[in-house]
Amino acid sequence: MPPLILASTSPFRRELLGKLGLPFQCASPEIDETPHTDEQPEALVARLAEQKAKAVANNHPNSLIIGSDQVAILDQQIIGKPGNHARATQQLQQASGKTITFLTGLSLYNSTNQTLQTEVVPYIVHFRKLTNQQIEHYLQAEQPYHCAGSFKSEGLGISLFQKLQGDDPNTLIGLPLIRLIKMLEKEGVEVI
Repeated sequence: MPPLILASTSPFRRELLGKLGLPFQCASPEIDETPHTDEQPEALVARLAEQKAKAVANNHPNSLIIGSDQVAILDQQIIGKPGNHARATQQLQQASGKTITFLTGLSLYNSTNQTLQTEVVPYIVHFRKLTNQQIEHYLQAEQPYHCAGSFKSEGLGISLFQKLQGDDPNTLIGLPLIRLIKMLEKEGVEVI
């Protein structure tokens, strides 16, 4: 198997990839993530996933490189990581009783022959109606200020939801493993 490289510094993506039991290394992609003018969310995450994978290719020849990027969409607007308590409160108040769609761009780049596989994988989160007290309690408990949408679904954040929709719950955390396994198989890598 060629070396497997995760073009990410995210501890969440690193943990997810670790579930597959394959040896891998992480590399920081160091790219500009600014959206292009009028770029749609699907195009943005696909482009960024591809750029992240290709950005580390010079330092990792003859490797399979995984790039991933994610956006959250609420009321037809991209919402980012809140960064602080006040912004997280605002995001959760906006999400209360509504739906957030997460789009995750996933790319697998073979730096040996320059082949590239890219997909955009959706995952939908339906929020319960939340009181300000519930929001405050949740934020004090988990402080998800570095998470898009202001929650951690793998923790207490699950209590904020009415329903989750998607093919792979790992997509919500940032790395669609089911799709990645299919991509790896196309490159001759068997996970089990």
